[in-house]
Formats: sequence, C-alpha cells, structure tokens
Amino acid sequence: MMVVLGGGSHDRPERAVELFKEHAAPRILVSGLGDCKISRRFLIEAGVPPRLIEMENQSRTTKENAIDAVRLLRQQGARRVIIVTSWYHSRRALVCFEHYGPGIQFYSCPSYFAYLRADWPRHNLARRIYLEYPKLIGYWMCYGVSPF
Repeated sequence: MMVVLGGGSHDRPERAVELFKEHAAPRILVSGLGDCKISRRFLIEAGVPPRLIEMENQSRTTKENAIDAVRLLRQQGARRVIIVTSWYHSRRALVCFEHYGPGIQFYSCPSYFAYLRADWPRHNLARRIYLEYPKLIGYWMCYGVSPF
C-alpha cells in the first residue's frame, strides 16, 4: 500500500505514479482535505485504475493524515506502507506514521526536488523548509512524536 499526502502541487502524485508503475505498491491511499481529490484525478489521468485508489478526505495536518490513514490501513491489514510526500516534509511524516501506526512498517519515498534553487522564491520553498524545523520540535513537544 502507498499513502500520498496532500500538498506539494503535483510532485507527490507524480512520484506515486512512478512508484505504482514500478509495482512498488498495488494500491494507493490519497490523504488530505481537498488535496486528495486533486491527487486522485492526477493519478487516474496518469493511468492508475480508479478502483485501486482510496481517499481519506478529512485530515488537515500531518498528524491527522497519520491517524486517519493508519485507521484505514489497519482495516485493510496493511503491514508495509510507502509514504509519499515532499522531501522536506518526509522526516516529520514518517515519524508521525510510525508513532501512530506501531506494528506497520513505513518507508519514505519522497518526491523529487523539482525546482532549481533560483526558483525557490516563486514556490515559497525556502519558507516551507524553514518551517519544518519548528514543526518537528512542536510535534515532539505536543504529541510525543520524536524526530530522532
């Protein structure tokens, strides 16, 4: 099973399609309020059969992504799961899923860095990267999700 987290423009579903075509996972769960519909449409247009895509469309944060997705993964008996997110978000996402899904083995396969450093301002990437550090500490302090 593969979980594609919302956000990240098209880089996350693009990576999911690549992994799916490499037979890395037989099914895909797209997660995130609003983003999951966009990701699902992208996956279908790229050739993933609709019957192999499940949606979790309630979560608004990485913590909620993990809690809601783990519930669905457990119902399906998933034992090994690939997490697809942006490279700068991959550490926090992986530790969240590991924290809320003990007994399931999670692997991070982040999307590729698609922008040149000179293009960062246009995509607000420097800010996103910078904000990951306080979020890692915040998740550790507030939820006990250790980044180490």
